[in-house]
Amino acid sequence: MATRWQSFMRLKYRSSFRGHSLSNFQNMDPNKTGHASDQSDGDMASVMGFSGFGKKARTFDLDAIFEQTRRTAIERSQQVLEGRQKEETGENSQQRDRPPAPAPRRKKESSSSSDSDSELIGPPVPKQSTGLDEDDDLVGPPLPPGYRGSTADVEEDDDDEDVQDDDDDNPLKKIPDTHEITLQHGCKSVSALALDPSGARLVTGGYDFDVRFWDFAGMDAALNAFRTIQPCECHQIRSLQYSITGDVILVVSGNAQAKVLDRDGFPVMECPKGDQYIVDMANTKGHTAMLNSGCWHPKIKDEFMTCSNDGTVRTWDLSSDKKHKMCFKPRSLQGKKVTPTCCTYSRDGKLVAAGCQDGSIQIWDRNLSVHTKFHCRQAHDPGTDPSCLTFSYDGKVLASRGGDDTLKTWDIRNFKKPLNVATGLSTFFPMTDCCFSPDDKLLVTGTSVKKDQGNGKLVFFDRATFQKVYEIEVTNASVVRCLWHPKLNQIMVGTGNGLAKVYYDPVKSHRGAMLCVVKSKRKERQAETLTQDYIITPHALPMFREARQRSTKKQLEKDRLDPLKSHKPEPPVTGPGRGGRVAAHGGTLSSFIVKNIALDKTDDSNPRQAILRHAKEASENPYWVAPAYSKTQPDAIFQEEEESDEEADKEPEWKKRKI
Repeated sequence: MATRWQSFMRLKYRSSFRGHSLSNFQNMDPNKTGHASDQSDGDMASVMGFSGFGKKARTFDLDAIFEQTRRTAIERSQQVLEGRQKEETGENSQQRDRPPAPAPRRKKESSSSSDSDSELIGPPVPKQSTGLDEDDDLVGPPLPPGYRGSTADVEEDDDDEDVQDDDDDNPLKKIPDTHEITLQHGCKSVSALALDPSGARLVTGGYDFDVRFWDFAGMDAALNAFRTIQPCECHQIRSLQYSITGDVILVVSGNAQAKVLDRDGFPVMECPKGDQYIVDMANTKGHTAMLNSGCWHPKIKDEFMTCSNDGTVRTWDLSSDKKHKMCFKPRSLQGKKVTPTCCTYSRDGKLVAAGCQDGSIQIWDRNLSVHTKFHCRQAHDPGTDPSCLTFSYDGKVLASRGGDDTLKTWDIRNFKKPLNVATGLSTFFPMTDCCFSPDDKLLVTGTSVKKDQGNGKLVFFDRATFQKVYEIEVTNASVVRCLWHPKLNQIMVGTGNGLAKVYYDPVKSHRGAMLCVVKSKRKERQAETLTQDYIITPHALPMFREARQRSTKKQLEKDRLDPLKSHKPEPPVTGPGRGGRVAAHGGTLSSFIVKNIALDKTDDSNPRQAILRHAKEASENPYWVAPAYSKTQPDAIFQEEEESDEEADKEPEWKKRKI
């Protein structure tokens, strides 16, 4: 039985194998055979390790894939949303009929919600309810029930933001006064300060006629100026200012001619001087009296303005040094000439303002120089010179520092009454400054003190309330100039004892003084002297013997005795004088003549007798002419006097002969 079964299965296997191979052979296609061979080659290549070579890269249609993904996400989100709505409607109906569910049910709901959230693809869908418990100000999806962590974090963040906002709103936090450096300008008052727009260089000028240049990036901790010049010789510096581009500097001094220097202190332009004998100052080409102040145009880089004691405010063009551009003439209420003591441009450059000696403030349109556009006749007390005018950064408020110890702010749209007034700010200098903070919330000015009677202060006022909010005691001298640079956020102060101080904060300030304080002082270079060793050879021949070194002390003593090397001054002349120098009577011709007239002792009684009294001595001892003519000289015969007749005596005096 087993053998029969084995033989049957053997025959069946053979028949099936033959039929399968025959069918495969009959149904074989050349393309299919090629594909099979390629497949076998691919298998072989994968086995060998270079299956990826020579194949064409697969391409994908990304737009189609993204679109399919978006549709799938939308469909699944809709399904999840519908399921949630059904669950919520069912829960609400059950809650109306039953009491609140126990705690295990809450877990179930949370698990179901977590399952649904896990199925959700894309951003979470906001919970839709009746709207009774919703917050109208809520933005974004609502928080899950019972979640408190994020709200606490949000509250903490809100508190931090509130504190930060409070710091931003508090202007005192922005005053950079934690650190300071002191620049020694000289021993006299610093009457001018200027800082270029980038804040790289500071220029100071004073009553000692000097202008010093300070480079923050080039200075070290020694804080020395890199250049000192006297651009106006023996005239005090009244004002300094950089142009809006920072390439030139306006120098206003005590003379009638303003100068323009480049960044390195070399002259670029000098304004011409006018004719002081012309009555109408508008018809002369320049100022005829001492300058008081000056400034650059805030928009036009080549235009600047000056005011003078000749009663005019003039604008100039840097490209034309022959004549002024325009001339403004302030007038009093009676139409008389008034001296302007300070001047400035508005922030947009359309207005020209001047503070006058009668206490008035007059403002013109820059293009119309005849009539004032705004004016206040009693801005300050008459006879007190306003020392500074400055506009706020928004251009709405004008601040004036008066010689009557006041600081006032004005709205030029309502110019008859000041907005705010601060009193008790003593000033002894005609160029005491005031300036606004970079954020326009504070107003800064300096106070003056007498010698050894306190410290000069830098006082800060709130612009809105005009309350004194802060003050800095600078030094035991007056504060003359102050400057708050908006880009550096640093305050520069010029004092009456020759100091220029810079206040800064390492956190709130930028560059400026912080560049030089971190540098160490440079070591002084010792003078390198080359000395040659002296070899003593007592028995050497004279031609090879070195000259003996002599001490410098003896040489200095000899040079001291030499009048040329020691530059010994010439002693006073005694006697008649020598070498073209006149004696002690003086060096002028008039003094010489007066002295000789006083010493003249000639006898003017009878000139004939004065000559004949030397005749006997000349005849006996001839010296000049007689020896040459001794042989040929004739005998001198003089007229003898005859006895006068009686008739001659009777003649009148006017008929007698005059000898």
